[in-house]
Amino acid sequence: MYRVDRDSLGEVKVPNDAYYGPFTVRALEHYNATAQRMHVNMVKAYVMIKRSAALANMQLGALDKERGEAIVRACDAILAGELLDQFPIDALNSGAGTAFNMNVNEVIANKALELLGRSKGDYSYLHPNDHVNMSQSSNDTFPTALHLAILMSSKDLVAALDRLISSLHRKGEEFKHILKIGRTHLMDALPVTLGSEFHAYAHAIEDARRYLLDALDELKYIALGGTAVGTGANAPKGYRELAIRYLAEISSIDLKPARDMQYALQSRLGVAYVSSCLRNLALELIRVANDIRLMASGPLAGLGELTIPAVHAGSSIMPGKVNPSLAECLDMICFNVVGNDLSTALAVQAGQLELNVMLPVMARCVLDSMDMLSRFIPVFVEHMLDGLKADEQRLKTNVENNPIMVTLLSPYIGYIKAAELYKEALKEGVSIKHLVVRKGLMDEKRVDEIIRDAVG
Repeated sequence: MYRVDRDSLGEVKVPNDAYYGPFTVRALEHYNATAQRMHVNMVKAYVMIKRSAALANMQLGALDKERGEAIVRACDAILAGELLDQFPIDALNSGAGTAFNMNVNEVIANKALELLGRSKGDYSYLHPNDHVNMSQSSNDTFPTALHLAILMSSKDLVAALDRLISSLHRKGEEFKHILKIGRTHLMDALPVTLGSEFHAYAHAIEDARRYLLDALDELKYIALGGTAVGTGANAPKGYRELAIRYLAEISSIDLKPARDMQYALQSRLGVAYVSSCLRNLALELIRVANDIRLMASGPLAGLGELTIPAVHAGSSIMPGKVNPSLAECLDMICFNVVGNDLSTALAVQAGQLELNVMLPVMARCVLDSMDMLSRFIPVFVEHMLDGLKADEQRLKTNVENNPIMVTLLSPYIGYIKAAELYKEALKEGVSIKHLVVRKGLMDEKRVDEIIRDAVG
């Protein structure tokens, strides 16, 4: 069953039970590239904006109390979880996200009409544009919603990173007494401790987290109130400050007016900043995941320094095989994050004159990246990282038998003598310590002291 709604282009048949209206129906005919709806945090952010705008417009006398309060009540219902299925617009839709803005306007308008005891589509009394979208444009509301949605999504990601950092530091403490051969150029190098490697991984993620938080702070400056071109046209005096104050209250985020409203519509530099920090985080995660894969390779023909938890069978043909599947999955997620950053970068540079219209793709890419990392990092921590074990005997043997250890003795016996011992140890298949003690160059205790002091 259908009702007939009317917009500026004419009449449109809308399903009777739909809270969206004609603009949304038209958009559904044209935008279905991803089969993925707009992110739920974009819905919530947009509804918060509409609520805040209604409150500001009422306070300034631009919107009457009956319609304004109905809009606020409709927004509260959606924020409580109602009607979330009424936002079917594809994640990639019209430039500047106008289709999604109108989807939100229509749902709120029809819910408000219902609350007033009126029929859906009775826009002669309460209109999606005239009342719900009052003092607004897609051009200032979508970038505001984008900033707000990213800030909302960041909470889960930061919590996941905190969990990852704690786990890496715990492994650092667990492995701090275990000496191992370090590697540079993938070749044997001076010894380190396994624990120091994991503490270093933790510090890398800590830095990536800090850079991300710095970038997120820039998104607290929002474009709301700029309307179409950043001049605030069609908004009453004082609206911008009031609307942003109400939005900060409902979102519990310290939002502030953008320093220059035209800049706030023209440029998405802050989004590029966040996206690049997500990319850099992904690069560090790839590096850590790949180091774990290398150290766990084997167990017999590889490095075999770490034992990984068996989360499922590693092969459909080789019985008993255990693969670093979770580290591999983390890699693939991070590859997607890097790709999303490229898409975001291309969208950010595509702004022209008074507006960047490529906003929906930024929302999809940045929020998808944050979601993937937020969901998977805790899985990686719990089922891979926390369960890593060290093969202490193998690590000890590698250190004791490796001729590279002569490097630590060269300040005491000289570079030339050390090079001779290195070649001799390789030829005879004996340890440096054995050769040094056998030749009377120093005793075993002194060799151990030098190695221990060098590693720290």
